[in-house]
Amino acid sequence: MFKFITEFLETAGYLGVFVLMALENIFPPIPSELIMPFAGFVVARGDLSLAGVLIAGTAGSIAGALPWYYGARIYGKERLKKFADRHARWLTVTAEDVDKAIAAFDRHGRSVVLFGRLIPAIRTLISVPAGLACMSLGQFLLYSTIGSLIWTGFLTAGGFLMESNYEQIGKYIDPVSKIIFGILLTWYLYRVVTHRQAKA
Repeated sequence: MFKFITEFLETAGYLGVFVLMALENIFPPIPSELIMPFAGFVVARGDLSLAGVLIAGTAGSIAGALPWYYGARIYGKERLKKFADRHARWLTVTAEDVDKAIAAFDRHGRSVVLFGRLIPAIRTLISVPAGLACMSLGQFLLYSTIGSLIWTGFLTAGGFLMESNYEQIGKYIDPVSKIIFGILLTWYLYRVVTHRQAKA
């Protein structure tokens, strides 16, 4: 993965940054923790401009978030509630839980989208409740853009400052991503087990 990303960005430039960041949001296993630090290294080397890299990275991040947003919006809350009731055991949520979650999102949605874009493993999925809650496209784009710009700026700055050691950024952030994923997985398994016990 590392070799592919570096070689692709070396040849594709700004377009490569945009495409990889879009794919990173559509298909999360492609890590922004490697994409943007390398882009920062290329900026430090003088081959690309900082503004261009930030614009391309942020635009790609938003472009990748939109399919999740529109997919959730088209699928709709009512269909999700019916699906949740049919598969409550494995989803660990019911129709009532969906209503509560969307009500909470209605109250705090802007903050959730803004800060959610800064959290590995959450930054892609945060588009789903935004779509289900029918958050306006304008608000979604505004807060997603701010959050994405902060995230891409942080990673790009790390690559710029560390120059040839830019890959260390990914090594530092990758364990954090795995810890967050592990916590979420543990929480999910706990919900599945306790739900089945309750049903029994």
